[in-house]
Amino acid sequence: MSGKPAVASAAVLDAWVQAAASYVTQIAAVAGAEISKLRHDPGELATRALQPAIWLLLFGQVMAQVRGLQADGGHYLDFLAPGILAQSVLFAAIFYGIAAIWERDLGVLHRYMVSPAPRSALVLGKAVSSGVRGLSQAVIVYLLALVMGLGVDLHPLNVLGVALFIILGSALFSTLSLIIACIVRTRERFMGIGQVLTMPIFFASNAIYPIALMPRWLQVISSINPLTYEVDGLRALMLTGGATSYGLIPDALVLAATTAALVTIAARMYPRLTT
Repeated sequence: MSGKPAVASAAVLDAWVQAAASYVTQIAAVAGAEISKLRHDPGELATRALQPAIWLLLFGQVMAQVRGLQADGGHYLDFLAPGILAQSVLFAAIFYGIAAIWERDLGVLHRYMVSPAPRSALVLGKAVSSGVRGLSQAVIVYLLALVMGLGVDLHPLNVLGVALFIILGSALFSTLSLIIACIVRTRERFMGIGQVLTMPIFFASNAIYPIALMPRWLQVISSINPLTYEVDGLRALMLTGGATSYGLIPDALVLAATTAALVTIAARMYPRLTT
């Protein structure tokens, strides 16, 4: 008799393992399909290189001459580089939802909807693919920083940490983008809302200036802005001698928890795109 509960527990555990493996496979399938689009359009990477180059080479060089922007006595360009990396990831991810609208118009989304994959797996697959795209931005910014002689830390663990924060940040904002697409459901309205959102999220963060320089009301907004925590983690990991204001674990937890909440919302709203 005592063996029956053990057999039942093993069967339950095996069922859970198989379900988890199937779920991960479904996420990987969606992510793989999205990532393959990038392989077919390598010119997109060259286009994406322009934005961080402009910010670092033009904006950064000018603002580096402004007194008071050298955080903690360091060089402003070193301070700026992680913020521009986060900005590049944000700008790419926040317009990710328009691809879902295109998929609906082309009939691809309907095929996703009739598949047995849970809606959360579809959303997570797109979030993962956005994270992989974000990593291409990291390569560009790292190369620019090295060419400019910035104090970039290339320790493997730090680079892995940077990759984790990029994936989390990109997943967060691409999922937010998908929610917006589910609400507006037209490309024209989506583009307008996306353009309105990017600048406030970017400027109400610590990406290009220290939080201590902000007025009190903007500091409060910055404290609830997920981009602030992404930049904080990137700045600590990417720079030689970099420091974090909140702690790497709290930074990662804020991003992960926000992403999980947005994925839950997006999974419920995703079918609305087909109606």
